[in-house]
Amino acid sequence: MSEYVEAEASGASASAAVTPADAADAARLVAFGLQPKLQPARDQEYTELLRRYREDPPFARLADAVAAGLGLVVLEVSPRAGMAVTAAEDSVFAVRMGDYARRTSADGSDRFLHGLAHLAVAALAFPRPEDLADDAYIGRITVNGVDAFVRQACRRLEERADELGENTDPATDAPGLEAAWRIWARRSATGATKDARRLAGSTTGIIGKAVVFLTDSGFLQRTGDDQGGTYRTTARYQLQVRDMAGSAAMAELLELGVVPVTDGTASLLPADATEDLDLVADAGLPFHS
Repeated sequence: MSEYVEAEASGASASAAVTPADAADAARLVAFGLQPKLQPARDQEYTELLRRYREDPPFARLADAVAAGLGLVVLEVSPRAGMAVTAAEDSVFAVRMGDYARRTSADGSDRFLHGLAHLAVAALAFPRPEDLADDAYIGRITVNGVDAFVRQACRRLEERADELGENTDPATDAPGLEAAWRIWARRSATGATKDARRLAGSTTGIIGKAVVFLTDSGFLQRTGDDQGGTYRTTARYQLQVRDMAGSAAMAELLELGVVPVTDGTASLLPADATEDLDLVADAGLPFHS
C-alpha cells in the first residue's frame, strides 16, 4: 500500500514539474531560435537555455511543443547552431518564393530565376552528400561563381535539348528547369548602370538578393567583396540544406555533375544523357511553394 502511495506521489510530482516559468523559458528559447544571426556563445541566457534543453528532457519536450505550436520544425539544438528551426509549410513564419520574388519584380518569369538562384547557392555550397554529413564542413560561394555555375548548367541543358531535338522555346511562364535555363541564359549577367551598380533584374543582381536574404537569415556570412561578394556557410544553413537535400529539384541540379572547389566557383562534368531534369515550379531553398 505504501509503495502505491509513493508511486502516486511520484507521478503527481512529475506532472507538477512543469510551471509557467518553465513554459516562459521554453518560449524564450524558441524566440532565441527565431533570431538566426544570434550566436549562442555571445548570450549567456541563450547558452544556459540550450544547456537546460540538453540536460532536462521534460524541458526539451516543452520547448519542442512550443515550437510545434508555432509551426516550426526543430532541426538541431546545440552550442554550434543554437536552436535551429525551420518553418513548416503552414507556419506563419514560412517564406514563399512567390512573395519573395514579387518584392523584387512584377515579372512573373523572375520567380523561376529567384528559385533557381537559391537552389544553385545551396547546391554549390554543399555539392556532395559528405559535405552535408560533416558538421565541420564550411561551404564557400561567390556571387559570380553561382552565376557561372548556373550558366554552365544552362549550356549543358541546351546541349541536351539539341541532342534530343527539343530545343524549342516554351512559354516564359511555363514551369520547369527547361524554361528557367532559357530565361536565365538570355538575361544579362550584370546589366550594370553607369555608376557600375548591377541591376536588380540581372542574374548577378538576383543572386545578390538571394545571398543578402540568406545572410540576413543567418544562413551565410559575408567574408569579402571579391567576385561580386564572397560568403561562407553557417551551421544553420547546413542544417537547412540537409533538411531539404532530398528534394527532387536539388538532386536533379546536382546530377548535372558538380565539381566542388573551395573558392566559391565550380565547373560541371558531362552528365549521363539518360538523366531526366524537370524542376517543379517555385522550387527553391529555403522556400515553400
